[in-house]
Amino acid sequence: MMQTVLVIHILLSFTLIGLVLIQQGKGADAGASFGGGSSQSVFGSRGSASFLSRTTAIIATFFFVTSLTLAYLSTKQSESNSVISTPDHVVITDSPAKSGAMQPADVPLQTGK
Repeated sequence: MMQTVLVIHILLSFTLIGLVLIQQGKGADAGASFGGGSSQSVFGSRGSASFLSRTTAIIATFFFVTSLTLAYLSTKQSESNSVISTPDHVVITDSPAKSGAMQPADVPLQTGK
């Protein structure tokens, strides 16, 4: 599941980068009025900009959703593989006090110096 979402996330990121690079800035509108030929484009004089902006917003929304999904899946995976997790139940068969075994010291002995 995580690999599928990761592949979709990477494809969305490349698509988002491409859409942002294709778009023209707001300063390009002045140049279009002096014979830029944008009125004869496929989407009309303003249609391509709004189409690209809307598509970019939709792809960005999907990108954020996949980001949150990956974060959630990553958290669930790390919880199940936690190093500090404790077992649900512990079975004690014999207590050390009854068997006469020695208890380890709470503080380790220092050696050296």
